Amino acid sequence: MKYFEVSCEIRPFSEDAADVLSAQLAEIGFESFSQTESGLLAYIQQSAWNEDEMRQVVRNFCLPEVEIRYTKAEAPDEDWNQVWEEEGFQPIIIPSEEGQEEALIVVHDVKHTDVPPAQYDIVITPRLAFGTGSHSTTRLILRTLARLDLKGKDVIDAGTGTGILANMAIKRGASYVFAYDIDEWSVENAKDNLLLNHIQTLSDSPLKGEKQKVSPLRGGLEGSVAVVCGDSSVLERQPKADLLIANINRNILLEDLPQFAKVVKDKGKMILSGFYQPDVDTLTEAALQHGFFPIDMECEGDWAMLLFEADALGRRDV
Repeated sequence: MKYFEVSCEIRPFSEDAADVLSAQLAEIGFESFSQTESGLLAYIQQSAWNEDEMRQVVRNFCLPEVEIRYTKAEAPDEDWNQVWEEEGFQPIIIPSEEGQEEALIVVHDVKHTDVPPAQYDIVITPRLAFGTGSHSTTRLILRTLARLDLKGKDVIDAGTGTGILANMAIKRGASYVFAYDIDEWSVENAKDNLLLNHIQTLSDSPLKGEKQKVSPLRGGLEGSVAVVCGDSSVLERQPKADLLIANINRNILLEDLPQFAKVVKDKGKMILSGFYQPDVDTLTEAALQHGFFPIDMECEGDWAMLLFEADALGRRDV
């Protein structure tokens, strides 16, 4: 396959701005990224390149004080997917509370097995999908999942990526996770990562001793609602979710909140992340309009995570 290499200069440069830009470029078809001193090198199949979409990302970049300039060139013939996978990633260690020797969570790939013991050990082969635990928003959600009571709960993982959060939900005792993503390669990656962690997916034959199941499917939210409500076997297990997790950018969260309200049961919870601290008020107000009431907020650097509880009496448009 032929690729374009798009060099993006970020002024002023910051890792947070690079993270946001890579997430937005992934939404328009870019497959891999390499951070430089002043920005990003981003790679996209030539058949998927759309100049208008690229200009729109640059023009409407969500950090108004940041300027982005880009140039495009044909990338050398190389299997960028294989190169990216072979590099792997350094293990992510989330420590326990002070005084405990064992880590709370360790996320690592199959090549890095010399990791400290942890309460929750998650093996991930990213394959270009977002979610290794290296990003602040993923860590914020992982820590929150570690303290929530998920035993026997039904969960929706919106925009599952690598499936890291679905993995954590099952390890915390969830009985079922409906995980979906708009990208087929993310769904396939999530399935592989679930198997790496010895978690049965709904389409697999039963694994000895495993009762928990995850159903990773391709689709946007409208599609996921149709699948949840249209398959009687799923409907019996999860007419509505006890918990919905969404680690997506601000604009998509705002767009999808009305649908989130339809699939979370009364008194169920919702975790949102993927946005900056200045976006907290906007997202909180939007969530309130759909009957989600904030019960916790945590931040790491400039990034934020919100935990809500659903109250049917306060819901609109449901």
